[in-house]
Amino acid sequence: MLNFSKKHNYKGLLICVEGIDGSGKSTQIELLHSWLQSKGMDVILTQWNSSELIANTTKKAKKKNLLSGRTFSLLHAVDFADRLERTIKPALKAGFIVLADRYFYTALARDVARGVDPTWVRNMYSFAMEPDMTFYFDVSSKDSLERICANREPKYYEAGMDMKLSNNPYKSYILFQNRIIEQYRQMIDEFDLIRIDALDSIHSKQAFIREKVVELLNKNKIKIEV
Repeated sequence: MLNFSKKHNYKGLLICVEGIDGSGKSTQIELLHSWLQSKGMDVILTQWNSSELIANTTKKAKKKNLLSGRTFSLLHAVDFADRLERTIKPALKAGFIVLADRYFYTALARDVARGVDPTWVRNMYSFAMEPDMTFYFDVSSKDSLERICANREPKYYEAGMDMKLSNNPYKSYILFQNRIIEQYRQMIDEFDLIRIDALDSIHSKQAFIREKVVELLNKNKIKIEV
């Protein structure tokens, strides 16, 4: 049985957010992080593709557009493994609440959308443990693109340009992100992801998330004043 189908036995709690770019997940987890800190909770925030061990290698490869689907997957798996061992597990052992902006679900969605074999990807992340709670921010590729383009152009790999789906980066973005969304939606029931409508207001989404997190804390006998 793969580890990510098993609950961990650490004192702390692991809470994750997932979704395509422009879904608003990062804003929500940062708000949750600040709120938990204000309540006196021991909490840390960790992000996808943030390990110093592999960051420069990944950055250089992306800049030169050198990554194949499987190479892309391998680099991110190394990054994830390093972050899990150096940051997530020690914090959980110490009783911290760990907030993860993306977890292995990102790889299961993106890599498979890139044509990498699903079984191969799952075996690659077989060392990962199941989070205590995961929120999936559901947004259409069109709304995602509009949000992103309000500040910048879609990036090469973000738009799936390596997939040769279209020479137009905007059209390619829609096609590639639709593939990722399809993978995410297939995971909702399998991994008990809590779906959130990304188009709801920031306030209503945060209120819902806090309510669910408080329920989780109470279930684990962690006191918090709402």
